Amino acid sequence: MNQDSIHIKYLISNERDMQWGLTVNSVGYQHIKPGDVYPPQNHPTRYLFKTDKGRILDEYQLLYITQGKGQFISSKSNRNVITEGNMFLLFPGEWHSYKPDMNTGWDEYWIGFKGKNMEQKQQCGFFSKERPVLDVGLRNEFVSMYLQAIDIAKEQNAGFQQQLAGIVDYLLAYAYAYNKSSSFEEMKITKLINKAKLIIAENMTTNISPEEIASRLNISYSRFRKIFKQYTGFSPLQYIMEIKIQKGKELLTNTDLPNVEIAFKVGIDNPNYFCTIFKKRTNMTPMRYRVITQGKNLKYQD
Repeated sequence: MNQDSIHIKYLISNERDMQWGLTVNSVGYQHIKPGDVYPPQNHPTRYLFKTDKGRILDEYQLLYITQGKGQFISSKSNRNVITEGNMFLLFPGEWHSYKPDMNTGWDEYWIGFKGKNMEQKQQCGFFSKERPVLDVGLRNEFVSMYLQAIDIAKEQNAGFQQQLAGIVDYLLAYAYAYNKSSSFEEMKITKLINKAKLIIAENMTTNISPEEIASRLNISYSRFRKIFKQYTGFSPLQYIMEIKIQKGKELLTNTDLPNVEIAFKVGIDNPNYFCTIFKKRTNMTPMRYRVITQGKNLKYQD
C-alpha cells in the first residue's frame, strides 16, 4: 500500500483515560522508498533518531512492516532481519535502532502506547524484550486496524483514547496468537496437537489416558506432554478433564438428564466424582449450575 505518510503525534490523555489501563500517544504510517533517508525529515520530532546511534523511548511501540525488509536491534536482542509480515515491539527505557534496507525500503505502520495493562502483559511473559519480533504474516485486518486507529486519532472524538486502546489490545492479542501459531507450524506440531484434540473429542465417553494418546501419535509421552502444554496451556490430563467439564456444562444447561447419565456421557464412571470435580472447577454443584443457567429458580441454594 503506497500512500502519503501519516503521522498523528502528541495524542493527549487525561487522568480518567489512564485509569482505563492503556493510552495511545502516537499512530502513523509511512512509505520509505529505496534509497530514501531514514527516518525521513517529516518524522515527528520527538521520535527522530540516528540509526547508527539508536534511541530510547518512554513508551511501547508496535510496528508492522507490510512491504520491503530491514534490520532491528535492541539492547536485549541480537540483530534481527525484518521482512514483510513481521511486527516488532519496542519497550520503554530500552535502547533500540531499526532501519529499512536501502535496496528495498519498506512500508511501516506503528502505534505508540503505555499503561498498566501492557506492563502486566509483559510481566506475565506474553511479550518480552528478548523476543521482540513477531511473525504474523501479511494480514489485511491488521492494516485495517492501523488505518482505523489513524482515523480515530484524527477526529479525537469523545472516548477516542478508549477506542484506540481497544485497537491496541486487538493488535497485541492477534499478533501474539499468529506468532505463536507460526512458531509451532515451523516445529511441525500443529497437526499433531490437532490430532490429539480430535482423539480426545472422539473418546469423550471413555477414560482414554494421555499415554495412550501419545502412543497413537507415535511420540513419547514426555515429549507429547511438553509440547501439548506449551501449545494449549494445559497438560493432556488437565485438558481432558476441562473438556469433560465443558461438555458437562453443556448437558446441564441444555438437557434435563440426571447427573448419573451426564457423568457417563462425559466418561466419568462415578457420579459423585463428577460432582466433586465439577464443584472444584466451577465453585458450584452441577445442580446449582443447572438452576442458574436454565433460569429455573435463582434463589436456589445448595
